[in-house]
Formats: sequence, structure tokens, C-alpha cells
Amino acid sequence: MNVLKYGSVTAVCCVLAGCSSVAEMAGYDTASLNQAAAKQYRETIRIIDGRYRLDTESETARRVHAVFERMKPFAEKVNQTGIPFDWQMAVIKSEEPNAWALPGGKMAVNTGMVEKLQLTDAEIAAVIGHEMTHALREDGKKAAGGNVLKRWAGYTVGIAVQATTGISGGFAGLGADLIGHYGVAMPYSRAQENHADEGGMRLMAEAGYNPQAAVSVWQKMNAYRDNNNLKTSIASNHPTNNARIDNLRRYLPQVMPLYQKHMSLRKVDEIRVSDGWQNILQSTQ
Repeated sequence: MNVLKYGSVTAVCCVLAGCSSVAEMAGYDTASLNQAAAKQYRETIRIIDGRYRLDTESETARRVHAVFERMKPFAEKVNQTGIPFDWQMAVIKSEEPNAWALPGGKMAVNTGMVEKLQLTDAEIAAVIGHEMTHALREDGKKAAGGNVLKRWAGYTVGIAVQATTGISGGFAGLGADLIGHYGVAMPYSRAQENHADEGGMRLMAEAGYNPQAAVSVWQKMNAYRDNNNLKTSIASNHPTNNARIDNLRRYLPQVMPLYQKHMSLRKVDEIRVSDGWQNILQSTQ
């Protein structure tokens, strides 16, 4: 998320208050970021498909797309960027548990995310909701601002794709912007990750998925790859698995009523942007 970068890709990210403004001053407005991200996404998916790594037929792919389609209208309902997103999802054949999102709602989930962790549909919704929240919060724009401030460069999309799919070679020159500006391979801050966890839990509740599944995702993550050591807790940009679990448990009482309410309403038109969404989307961190 950059859900599960875990150290498979190492990068340094500047996350500063006001990075979105810096990005806009440098020409990285929402519309241009979304357009550039869409172009890079199409090219990346084209190459992945050419290597027979794009999954469109398996039961895993069917489940991911079904959850994604169910959640899309709720994500669009809370979009406050001023630009409608053209949400898209790709499922990539890779054993590495990973998922990511680009500006404008371009997303991918690895088959290993679902199969290695044996995720339920509700747990898939937690992963997808997390990535949707990164896009809705425009964390990629904040990353772009940090890049402008620190002149950070030197990574190529080949690093990210090789790490998450095992493919190498032809990706070497495929757009450093995809990593350098859009957060595909660079870790978000702990605050951004917590906001994305909370937003993902809120989105899944609004779409009728039990938000308790967001907690069980990270419990399964602990069983798969425990990162709750002192080094990770001090040095990592990401919160530890246990820290995520604690934060999600604290947030759960805020979203369970949404789950119960929206299970009874079952209509996107009746959803209103709550104060909770304002807090998640307007945070600068």
C-alpha cells in the first residue's frame, strides 16, 4: 500500500506541509499530474501485458475488479480535487504482496496481495480503499512537491516494476516520473499512511464492507512478514504492522456506524461527505 513496500523498494521521500502548493507552483497541478500519470500507467500496463504478466481472467482478478467496481462510486462521491477521476484497476501476476495507486485513480494490485495473504473480499476492499485514499488525498502531488524541494531523482520505473513483478530489462527507461513524482516506489510518510488506512476503512464501510477487515489485513501481514522490530519502528517511513493495527482499532468506532447505516441505505446518492472525510482529505501530511 504503497501498501506493502516493506523494503522491496527503497527510496527517500520528502513529505512537508505545503508540498502540494510547491508542486502546483512548479506546474504539477491536479489536471496535468493526472494526465501524465495516465500516460505512464497505460505504457506500464501495455508492457506488463506484453510480458503476459497482466491478469484478466483468474478468480483473483475477478474478485479484485468486483470489489473495485463496487467501491468506485463511493470514492468519486468524496473526490474533492475538482477533477473527476478516470478510475482504473490492473491486476498483475506477481507473488509479491503489493498494491499501488497513481494520481487520478490509476491503480494496481498484485495477485500475491490476495493469494499469499488469503484475503477475503472485505480485506481486498481495505487494500483498495487505502490506495484510493492516497489518490483522493493527492499524496502523489505532495510527493511531487517534495521532489521539487529536494531535487530528488535517480530512480526509474524499472526499479519499481522489477521489485513488484519480477520483470526487468525493458522497463529501464520507462519514465522516472512514475516513481519520482507519483509515489509508486517511494514510501509515504507515517501520517500519510495512517490517513490512507483510515480513509480506506471509511470507504469500505460506506461501500458495505465490514471495516473490521482492515484490522485483519494487517494481522495477516504480521503472520506473513513481521516488521515489528525496533529498527523498523525508528527508521522506517511506514508505521509498523502493529502500529497500523492499533490505529485502525482506535478508528473503528468512528466507521462502524457508517457501515451499519450504509448497509441499510445501499444508495450512493444518499451518501454525504462527513466531517471524518474532511479531516482525512484536507490534512497536509
